Amino acid sequence: MKKITFLIVILITTLSWSQDNVAINGKVLNDADDAPLENVNIVNLNRVVGTTTSKEGDFEIRAAVNDTLYFSYLGFKSIRVRVTNDWLKFGEIKIKMTELGIALEEVVVRPVQLTGYVEVDARIIPIYDNYRYRIAGLNTGYEGGSSQPGAVNKVLNAIFNPADFLYNVFGKRPKQMKKLRQMKEDDAIRNLLQTKFDRETLMAVLQLERVDIDEILNKCSYSSDFINTANDLQILDAISECYEEYKVLNRDRG
Repeated sequence: MKKITFLIVILITTLSWSQDNVAINGKVLNDADDAPLENVNIVNLNRVVGTTTSKEGDFEIRAAVNDTLYFSYLGFKSIRVRVTNDWLKFGEIKIKMTELGIALEEVVVRPVQLTGYVEVDARIIPIYDNYRYRIAGLNTGYEGGSSQPGAVNKVLNAIFNPADFLYNVFGKRPKQMKKLRQMKEDDAIRNLLQTKFDRETLMAVLQLERVDIDEILNKCSYSSDFINTANDLQILDAISECYEEYKVLNRDRG
């Protein structure tokens, strides 16, 4: 009897696992002319796995019913699509994306006279005065943001104080924060984030607004230069680093 019960449990578990690990197919098209879109980035927000479309616009990704797929492509409006039973039943479906108008800012080109040497106006040279500080007991350092005497205090305050904002973001979003590691381990998502600077994919997966992401980095003492110029993969690594140190320090306090 015990053997039969065990086999039933194994069967139910296997069926449940197979239903949760189905490879679904689709094709992404331009809504304007039905032309296939190549290299569209697709992320399963629930399982944190990613893929891209082929030259013919085809894609395959593992998903289950009610999972949400996030489609993003340069020059097109990002969309979310819910996986339904019909999708699993009928197979490949077509996803259409709408193109956005891209406004180019006016570019002023000034004539340059070659004289055999380069003359540089020192006033236009950017001055980077951001410093990172290493604190005993932590594996990595923090970016202080400036050379002012208060920079170190800012770092210490951000780390060792209760930090209500970080608690509200990290402490109250354990499921979203666990996705940080999943995103870092998925090569398709890492490759996607390395080419993006809009924070859209991070916002979708972590369920945060752009202002929240910027504030997290600010509270973790990253400089405005880093926040404004880093690509999405660098931002992911920075948030993940801050979260891991937050967990260690929060546990030590307890």
